[in-house]
Amino acid sequence: MEKLLLTNVTERPGKRTRLSPEREGELYAVVVQLLREVGYEALTAQEVAGRAKCSTATLWRQWQDKAGLVAAALRHEQPHPGPELDADTGTLRGDLHEMVRRAIRVAPSEHELMAALAHAALRDRELDRAMRDQFAKPVHELLDRILDRAVARGEISADTPARRFCSNVIVAVSLIRPVLDGHPADEEFMVRFVDAVLLPALARPAPLQR
Repeated sequence: MEKLLLTNVTERPGKRTRLSPEREGELYAVVVQLLREVGYEALTAQEVAGRAKCSTATLWRQWQDKAGLVAAALRHEQPHPGPELDADTGTLRGDLHEMVRRAIRVAPSEHELMAALAHAALRDRELDRAMRDQFAKPVHELLDRILDRAVARGEISADTPARRFCSNVIVAVSLIRPVLDGHPADEEFMVRFVDAVLLPALARPAPLQR
Protein backbone atom coordinates (compact mmCIF):
# COMPACT_ATOMS: atom_id res chain seq x y z
CA MET A 1 0.00 0.00 0.00
CA GLU A 2 1.21 3.51 -0.75
CA LYS A 3 3.06 5.04 2.19
CA LEU A 4 1.19 7.81 3.95
CA LEU A 5 2.65 11.26 3.56
CA LEU A 6 0.49 12.91 6.21
CA THR A 7 2.22 13.91 9.39
CA ASN A 8 -0.56 15.64 11.33
CA VAL A 9 -2.77 12.68 12.29
CA THR A 10 -4.26 11.17 15.41
CA GLU A 11 -3.80 7.46 16.04
CA ARG A 12 -6.57 5.40 17.67
CA PRO A 13 -5.67 1.86 18.75
CA GLY A 14 -7.63 -0.74 16.80
CA LYS A 15 -9.14 1.82 14.41
CA ARG A 16 -8.13 3.41 11.16
CA THR A 17 -5.89 6.46 11.24
CA ARG A 18 -7.92 9.62 11.66
CA LEU A 19 -6.91 13.00 10.32
CA SER A 20 -6.85 15.91 12.69
CA PRO A 21 -9.55 18.57 12.17
CA GLU A 22 -6.88 20.98 10.94
CA ARG A 23 -5.63 18.52 8.32
CA GLU A 24 -9.15 17.69 7.20
CA GLY A 25 -9.79 21.41 6.76
CA GLU A 26 -6.72 21.72 4.53
CA LEU A 27 -7.90 18.84 2.35
CA TYR A 28 -11.43 20.23 2.07
CA ALA A 29 -10.08 23.60 0.96
CA VAL A 30 -8.06 21.86 -1.77
CA VAL A 31 -11.12 19.92 -2.97
CA VAL A 32 -13.33 23.00 -3.26
CA GLN A 33 -10.61 24.95 -5.06
CA LEU A 34 -10.14 22.13 -7.56
CA LEU A 35 -13.89 21.88 -8.11
CA ARG A 36 -13.89 25.53 -9.14
CA GLU A 37 -10.93 24.99 -11.43
CA VAL A 38 -11.77 21.72 -13.19
CA GLY A 39 -15.33 20.72 -12.22
CA TYR A 40 -16.59 17.54 -10.62
CA GLU A 41 -16.08 15.10 -13.47
CA ALA A 42 -12.41 16.02 -13.96
CA LEU A 43 -11.62 16.01 -10.24
CA THR A 44 -9.35 13.08 -9.35
CA ALA A 45 -7.94 11.67 -6.15
CA GLN A 46 -4.47 11.97 -7.64
CA GLU A 47 -4.91 15.71 -8.17
CA VAL A 48 -6.27 16.24 -4.66
CA ALA A 49 -3.52 14.15 -3.11
CA GLY A 50 -0.81 15.92 -5.08
CA ARG A 51 -1.96 19.40 -4.15
CA ALA A 52 -2.71 18.49 -0.53
CA LYS A 53 0.57 16.53 -0.19
CA CYS A 54 -1.03 13.30 0.96
CA SER A 55 -1.61 9.83 -0.47
CA THR A 56 -4.63 8.65 -2.42
CA ALA A 57 -4.84 5.71 0.01
CA THR A 58 -5.46 8.21 2.81
CA LEU A 59 -8.32 9.81 0.89
CA TRP A 60 -10.07 6.51 0.23
CA ARG A 61 -9.65 5.31 3.81
CA GLN A 62 -11.33 8.45 5.09
CA TRP A 63 -14.05 9.02 2.47
CA GLN A 64 -14.36 5.82 0.37
CA ASP A 65 -15.37 7.61 -2.86
CA LYS A 66 -15.21 10.95 -4.65
CA ALA A 67 -18.82 11.90 -3.94
CA GLY A 68 -18.30 11.39 -0.21
CA LEU A 69 -15.16 13.51 -0.21
CA VAL A 70 -16.80 16.31 -2.20
CA ALA A 71 -19.94 16.28 -0.03
CA ALA A 72 -17.82 16.53 3.13
CA ALA A 73 -15.78 19.37 1.63
CA LEU A 74 -18.90 21.34 0.71
CA ARG A 75 -20.34 21.00 4.19
CA HIS A 76 -17.07 22.16 5.73
CA GLU A 77 -16.02 24.90 3.32
CA GLN A 78 -19.20 26.54 2.03
CA PRO A 79 -20.77 28.99 4.49
CA HIS A 80 -24.52 29.31 4.40
CA PRO A 81 -25.92 32.63 3.14
CA GLY A 82 -26.36 34.56 6.35
CA PRO A 83 -26.91 38.06 7.65
CA GLU A 84 -24.46 39.48 5.11
CA LEU A 85 -27.03 38.82 2.37
CA ASP A 86 -30.04 40.05 4.33
CA ALA A 87 -30.94 43.71 4.72
CA ASP A 88 -34.17 45.21 6.02
CA THR A 89 -34.58 48.20 3.73
CA GLY A 90 -38.22 48.80 4.66
CA THR A 91 -39.72 47.44 1.44
CA LEU A 92 -39.90 44.07 -0.25
CA ARG A 93 -38.48 45.50 -3.47
CA GLY A 94 -35.54 47.03 -1.62
CA ASP A 95 -34.87 43.83 0.33
CA LEU A 96 -34.85 41.67 -2.81
CA HIS A 97 -32.68 44.13 -4.73
CA GLU A 98 -30.18 44.26 -1.90
CA MET A 99 -30.16 40.48 -1.53
CA VAL A 100 -29.29 39.83 -5.19
CA ARG A 101 -26.72 42.65 -5.24
CA ARG A 102 -24.96 41.30 -2.17
CA ALA A 103 -25.13 37.72 -3.44
CA ILE A 104 -23.41 38.73 -6.68
CA ARG A 105 -20.74 40.73 -4.84
CA VAL A 106 -19.85 38.43 -1.95
CA ALA A 107 -20.09 35.03 -3.66
CA PRO A 108 -19.41 35.38 -7.40
CA SER A 109 -17.80 31.95 -7.69
CA GLU A 110 -20.56 30.00 -5.94
CA HIS A 111 -22.71 29.95 -9.08
CA GLU A 112 -19.85 28.33 -10.98
CA LEU A 113 -19.42 25.78 -8.22
CA MET A 114 -23.13 24.94 -8.22
CA ALA A 115 -23.14 24.57 -11.99
CA ALA A 116 -20.11 22.27 -11.83
CA LEU A 117 -21.83 19.98 -9.33
CA ALA A 118 -25.46 20.08 -10.47
CA HIS A 119 -25.23 17.32 -13.09
CA ALA A 120 -23.25 14.97 -10.86
CA ALA A 121 -25.71 15.51 -8.00
CA LEU A 122 -28.50 14.05 -10.13
CA ARG A 123 -26.72 10.70 -10.01
CA ASP A 124 -25.43 10.67 -6.45
CA ARG A 125 -27.73 10.88 -3.43
CA GLU A 126 -25.08 12.01 -0.94
CA LEU A 127 -23.83 14.77 -3.20
CA ASP A 128 -27.42 15.80 -3.89
CA ARG A 129 -28.09 16.14 -0.15
CA ALA A 130 -24.94 18.19 0.32
CA MET A 131 -25.93 20.51 -2.53
CA ARG A 132 -29.37 21.06 -1.05
CA ASP A 133 -28.01 21.58 2.47
CA GLN A 134 -25.31 24.03 1.43
CA PHE A 135 -26.99 25.97 -1.38
CA ALA A 136 -30.75 25.44 -1.77
CA LYS A 137 -31.88 25.29 1.85
CA PRO A 138 -30.06 28.47 2.99
CA VAL A 139 -31.47 30.44 0.03
CA HIS A 140 -34.97 29.25 0.89
CA GLU A 141 -34.53 30.26 4.54
CA LEU A 142 -33.15 33.67 3.57
CA LEU A 143 -36.08 34.37 1.27
CA ASP A 144 -38.51 33.20 3.96
CA ARG A 145 -37.18 35.88 6.28
CA ILE A 146 -37.51 38.55 3.60
CA LEU A 147 -41.03 37.49 2.66
CA ASP A 148 -42.12 37.22 6.30
CA ARG A 149 -41.18 40.87 6.72
CA ALA A 150 -43.16 41.78 3.60
CA VAL A 151 -46.22 39.98 4.97
CA ALA A 152 -45.86 41.79 8.31
CA ARG A 153 -45.71 45.15 6.45
CA GLY A 154 -48.82 44.27 4.49
CA GLU A 155 -47.01 44.33 1.14
CA ILE A 156 -48.01 40.81 0.13
CA SER A 157 -50.53 38.24 1.24
CA ALA A 158 -49.39 35.45 3.53
CA ASP A 159 -50.85 32.88 1.14
CA THR A 160 -49.58 34.32 -2.14
CA PRO A 161 -49.05 31.28 -4.41
CA ALA A 162 -45.72 32.52 -5.81
CA ARG A 163 -44.01 32.42 -2.42
CA ARG A 164 -43.18 28.73 -2.47
CA PHE A 165 -41.41 29.07 -5.83
CA CYS A 166 -39.21 32.12 -5.14
CA SER A 167 -36.04 30.32 -4.09
CA ASN A 168 -36.42 27.83 -6.95
CA VAL A 169 -36.66 30.45 -9.66
CA ILE A 170 -33.88 32.66 -8.28
CA VAL A 171 -31.43 29.76 -8.14
CA ALA A 172 -32.59 28.40 -11.50
CA VAL A 173 -32.32 31.67 -13.41
CA SER A 174 -28.87 32.40 -12.01
CA LEU A 175 -27.63 29.00 -13.18
CA ILE A 176 -29.32 28.84 -16.57
CA ARG A 177 -28.67 32.34 -17.92
CA PRO A 178 -25.07 31.56 -19.03
CA VAL A 179 -26.43 28.58 -20.98
CA LEU A 180 -29.32 30.42 -22.64
CA ASP A 181 -27.82 33.88 -23.17
CA GLY A 182 -24.07 33.36 -22.97
CA HIS A 183 -23.81 35.92 -20.16
CA PRO A 184 -23.63 35.56 -16.37
CA ALA A 185 -26.57 36.44 -14.15
CA ASP A 186 -24.98 39.72 -13.08
CA GLU A 187 -26.35 42.38 -10.76
CA GLU A 188 -28.21 44.31 -13.46
CA PHE A 189 -29.88 41.18 -14.83
CA MET A 190 -30.97 39.91 -11.39
CA VAL A 191 -32.40 43.30 -10.37
CA ARG A 192 -34.43 43.42 -13.59
CA PHE A 193 -35.57 39.84 -12.98
CA VAL A 194 -36.80 40.79 -9.52
CA ASP A 195 -38.80 43.73 -10.90
CA ALA A 196 -40.19 42.01 -14.00
CA VAL A 197 -40.94 38.55 -12.67
CA LEU A 198 -40.65 38.07 -8.93
CA LEU A 199 -42.45 41.14 -7.59
CA PRO A 200 -45.45 40.92 -9.97
CA ALA A 201 -45.85 37.23 -9.13
CA LEU A 202 -45.70 37.86 -5.40
CA ALA A 203 -48.28 40.66 -5.67
CA ARG A 204 -50.88 38.32 -7.12
CA PRO A 205 -53.42 37.14 -4.53
CA ALA A 206 -54.33 33.52 -4.02
CA PRO A 207 -57.11 32.36 -6.36
CA LEU A 208 -60.60 32.18 -4.93
CA GLN A 209 -61.68 28.73 -3.86
CA ARG A 210 -64.70 27.34 -5.69
